[in-house]
Amino acid sequence: MRRARSCWWWCSVLAAGLSLICSAPIDAALFTLMPGDRDEAVRVGRRSVTTEDWGGEWRVDGGAGQFLTVMTPFHRLALAARNSAFQDKELKPREVDSVLKDQENKVVFFATLRGGRVDFARFYTAVLLARPQEIKASFTQNERTALRGEDGQYTARCLYVFPAEGVDPRASLTLLVRDNDEKVVAKFTIDLSTMR
Repeated sequence: MRRARSCWWWCSVLAAGLSLICSAPIDAALFTLMPGDRDEAVRVGRRSVTTEDWGGEWRVDGGAGQFLTVMTPFHRLALAARNSAFQDKELKPREVDSVLKDQENKVVFFATLRGGRVDFARFYTAVLLARPQEIKASFTQNERTALRGEDGQYTARCLYVFPAEGVDPRASLTLLVRDNDEKVVAKFTIDLSTMR
């Protein structure tokens, strides 16, 4: 009887460890979340309310005050769980489904860009370089009236959505933002292997 309990305990520990390893790989972004990944994203988001610097895993510095936030499905769900935890609420299963439905099989980038005029970002376009292909954004939303800072420069938040099809979740990608004259105004190198 004692040996059976001991075996059961070790099997439970092994199963729990394997589920953690399989459900949340740290070495690749997740474009589609399995049930275990969903649970982990919600746990990570709820625990993050006590961490001020949370989100650094998905942030890429482009220099000169420009940065990029990579919104993977895992990050999006964790952020929703974080927001609900701040309101002392639980995410309902239909809310989880709703969050992920909009995000599934997409790579979403929020770019914070700097320029010299209020409408500098209005006609920007973005492409994603994923060896060996150049992927055009399936959706672009540029801020038309950027916010003026104390330094006289303007800051615009822009949204770029790309299809995840053909993108290796362990790859290093480059996001190029171009102006009307096809001149590169911002370049971000994204290592998806460091993100969930």
